[in-house]
Amino acid sequence: MTQSFQRRDVLRLAAAGAAVLCGGGARAQGGNWPTRPVNMIVPFPAGGGTDAFARPLSAQFARVTGQTLVIDNRGGAGGTVGASIASKAQPDGYTLFMGAVHHAIAPSIYPKLDYDLEKDFVPLMLLANVPQVVVVNPRRVTANTLQEFVAAAKRNPGKLNYGSAGAGTSHHLAGELFKLQTNTFITHIPYRGAGPALSDLIAGNVDLMFDGLGSSAQHIKGGRIKALMVAGSKRNPAFPDVPCATEVGLPDYTVTTWYGLWAPKGTPADLQARIVDDMKKALASDELKAIWTQNGSEIPNLTMASYGGFVNSEIKRWAKVVKASGAKLE
Repeated sequence: MTQSFQRRDVLRLAAAGAAVLCGGGARAQGGNWPTRPVNMIVPFPAGGGTDAFARPLSAQFARVTGQTLVIDNRGGAGGTVGASIASKAQPDGYTLFMGAVHHAIAPSIYPKLDYDLEKDFVPLMLLANVPQVVVVNPRRVTANTLQEFVAAAKRNPGKLNYGSAGAGTSHHLAGELFKLQTNTFITHIPYRGAGPALSDLIAGNVDLMFDGLGSSAQHIKGGRIKALMVAGSKRNPAFPDVPCATEVGLPDYTVTTWYGLWAPKGTPADLQARIVDDMKKALASDELKAIWTQNGSEIPNLTMASYGGFVNSEIKRWAKVVKASGAKLE
């Protein structure tokens, strides 16, 4: 009987040891990550606001982890093509998704998305949050103030146009919100990303954009485009001479372009925590703090469940704007 008991005891200990080893293996998966390059899908063409933050983040990520963060630009359909691809990736920590406010708008304007932002992804963290800015090509638009621009738009309904990163993006909805609040009509011209739209604005092929400071900042400073207003109730420290929306009589015009990080649904919790931890280390570097400041953003502190709650509130907020403006695919 004693011998039988000892035999059972040995079997129990062996089973318990195996369970510990398996659990340790799962922890080691997160603890050792990354052991190879990580692919980050950026759902817009190169040169837009997402790239303005993604590429510096990639460089700093390599310093923190010793592995490459590969920027994989997959533009199209207001960022939804790249989101669809990312939603179907293996949840192993080696494919991440850098989306934006556009993806909180998409459910209200794209009726047949083949992914669900809240069900098919794990929210990891908010990476940057920058105000929208109204920028014009100074060769096409002679207005020096927003009030002058609004007056010109009212005199010439439909003759002025604005470029956007695509139908359903924050650039598009910011323009529709602007039209509602100023009682003007400006023609919308959608592009396949903020980069191509901004290039056409600089070239003089469109009149203006409602852009994020992240992509417009260097061109404003270089004099290639002119900033008439930043959204919100206060001026941006990076551009102290540009008036805010409240100052020019639009107290309810608050639009920010935010960028966030997701992982495919099913990514293990230990991997999620490790990714967030390494990204926090990258964002804490002096190099990224300086770049974020130049681009008009602070370093946000919103991760995991709190970030998921923020995304949910943004989806609801933009659904109301889409309904009020009557915005639709073009």
